[in-house]
Amino acid sequence: HCGEVTIEVQPAGKRPELPVTDIIAAWRELVGVLPGTDELTYSILSAGPGGNPIEIQLIGDDFDQLAAAAEDLKKEIAQYPGIFDVTDNFRPGKMEKRISIKDGAKSIGVTMADIATQTRQAYYGDEVLQIQRGEDDLKVVVRYSEDERNKISSIEEMRIRTLDGREIPLGEVASITDVRGYSVINRVNRKRVITVISDINEDIGNSSKTVNDLDKKFLKDLILKYPGVTYDLEGQTKRTKESLDSLKIGFSFAMMGIFLLLASQFKSYMQPAIIMAAIPFGLVGAIIGHAIMGFPITIISFFGIVALSGIVVNDSLILIDFINSRARQGEQIVDAVIASGKSRFRPVLLTSVTTIAGLFPLLLETSFQAQFLIPMAISLCFGLLVATLLTLVYVPSLYMIVKDITDSSSKLTNSFFKKLKFD
Repeated sequence: HCGEVTIEVQPAGKRPELPVTDIIAAWRELVGVLPGTDELTYSILSAGPGGNPIEIQLIGDDFDQLAAAAEDLKKEIAQYPGIFDVTDNFRPGKMEKRISIKDGAKSIGVTMADIATQTRQAYYGDEVLQIQRGEDDLKVVVRYSEDERNKISSIEEMRIRTLDGREIPLGEVASITDVRGYSVINRVNRKRVITVISDINEDIGNSSKTVNDLDKKFLKDLILKYPGVTYDLEGQTKRTKESLDSLKIGFSFAMMGIFLLLASQFKSYMQPAIIMAAIPFGLVGAIIGHAIMGFPITIISFFGIVALSGIVVNDSLILIDFINSRARQGEQIVDAVIASGKSRFRPVLLTSVTTIAGLFPLLLETSFQAQFLIPMAISLCFGLLVATLLTLVYVPSLYMIVKDITDSSSKLTNSFFKKLKFD
């Protein structure tokens, strides 16, 4: 009932400059529409977050409402640029006979349970006897003959026995309707669910912007139109959000750890803040680097930014430690700051240059495996480059500003207490 075809293309360095997305688009156009298929998708194996680029769950109790809402949602998604393979996981089943009891049936002692039991006995059978034959037990089952069971009309000719032994035609006590059943009913938290999924060509559209736009307006209007329906964003959107939330928590703990370690070494709360103030420069460099290289900022880029934060601290740490060392020797703060820039320029620059040089070959790699790591390398290289250049100017300047503010505050405090003592 299903099939899959996988094509493995040559590595990027060995094949002509033909994006995989163009291959998929040409393949889809050549195949066209296949009659009788429930679902036909074309996907690219990627190393990004798991799930479909666009995956929205519609949740409710009424399947008719869910199906109608799913159709409206698919039509809306299809209007966005770059969207293709819009489908859902709702599959209609086969035609079936649905039996419901009539209002007057209970007055003659017939219940829905009686109708269901006797219908099952007629077509599936009911065990009436077991015969011992050697070591085996043979079950004797009574049911309609095979000819009767294979005829649809036999259902309407079927008779229901009442408690007093009468036999009444099924049509007298129940109504029979032809409906289409469900091949599968998907549930989440005991609620019926229809999931609408689609793929997107990221060169034309953006999955995050598409989902955010749907979430802001259309989906809000959809649940107003169908009151019994709610929705939940799944797929790459949910996986990315979970990763970012986890990254925020981990990054916060990392920053707290760095601050506490620096505070314990410098015996100050202000100097660790000066050192860590260089971290935003790395973020600016990472953003500029992605723009220059033409790569979008992804979750992997944020991993690189988190790693960059620890590296950027090293350059500031070297400068502040040198200034403190000269100040303890009795040198004026201004002279110590100037000397730190002259003396520590080469160590700071070499620390950054060697790191960038080690990552630079990764930026030039064209293999598929490297594409997964290139955003992280961009964050590290460009972030470290910009942070290093700005740190050499910004950190000494900030140190002097904080020192001037501290000295001014001390003078004002001493003057205030002297005046208070005199009064």
